Amino acid sequence: MKNKNLISINDYSKEEMLRVLDLAEEFEKNPTQAILNGKVIATLFFEPSTRTRLSFESAVNRLGGKIIGFSDSSSSSATKGESLKDTIKTVSNYSDLIVMRHPIEGSARYASEVATVPVINAGDGANQHPTQTLLDLYSIRKTQDTLDNLNLFIVGDLKYGRTVHSLLMAMALFNATYYFISPKELSIPQEYKMFLDHLGLKYYEHTDFKDIISEADIMYVTRVQKERFSDPIEYEKTKNAYVLRNRMLQNTKSNLKILHPLPRVNEINTDVDDNAKAYYFTQALNGVYTRQAIISLILGLKN
Repeated sequence: MKNKNLISINDYSKEEMLRVLDLAEEFEKNPTQAILNGKVIATLFFEPSTRTRLSFESAVNRLGGKIIGFSDSSSSSATKGESLKDTIKTVSNYSDLIVMRHPIEGSARYASEVATVPVINAGDGANQHPTQTLLDLYSIRKTQDTLDNLNLFIVGDLKYGRTVHSLLMAMALFNATYYFISPKELSIPQEYKMFLDHLGLKYYEHTDFKDIISEADIMYVTRVQKERFSDPIEYEKTKNAYVLRNRMLQNTKSNLKILHPLPRVNEINTDVDDNAKAYYFTQALNGVYTRQAIISLILGLKN
């Protein structure tokens, strides 16, 4: 995995994903190690981020590395008209690894083609978010003791949700059964249903989860993303389509865990937070260990 870009979750085999999870488990036991001493990691966030950017920076700092970059494109030369190619080629000269978030789909793949150092995709538009998927897999395995044969409920924005698209493809390697719950305007794109059909995996589409929630092993809730809508009226129609409340969890499985890539808006009521089935804040913490594992493997510091 040394010097290997991570742009799509499909860039990693099942075995490589499991290696990341195993190493993340090791980092959880001992997160402070000086193995990045002398290494410089560039974090280029052309789009706002809290958890992804800060967990990458926490991962690097705990491993003794240095961070350069920006958290807002307005503080970069992109505001002066500099091309993405020129930015990436320049930053390659200053760093050992580039972590990039960008609003345009395909931008991360393009960056990996012009960079002279490895690139990690921290989210490109509505396309993919592979490091989020790996921390999601880590969270699922940690709470269920397996990744195999689970009932995976995915709720909310299934059309634009890049975390949804990456997770769907990864969990296909583990024979998941999918329950897609969304308003029709935000339903899972046809290409992902074709992907599951090709693999012979089961999936069901619903517009509500109240009558079926008792079947869930993992409930992966996503927000309706205002920034992905060109029509504000469409956003207003769908933004509060689902709200998970604590009382809805009464007759659910004992092993159920509620995941959310965050940020949360209205889709999980705060009365869920104290329920033992709520896992989203620990899920965010798992991002540090998972990203430590990914960085270490790409830089050849672990194998």
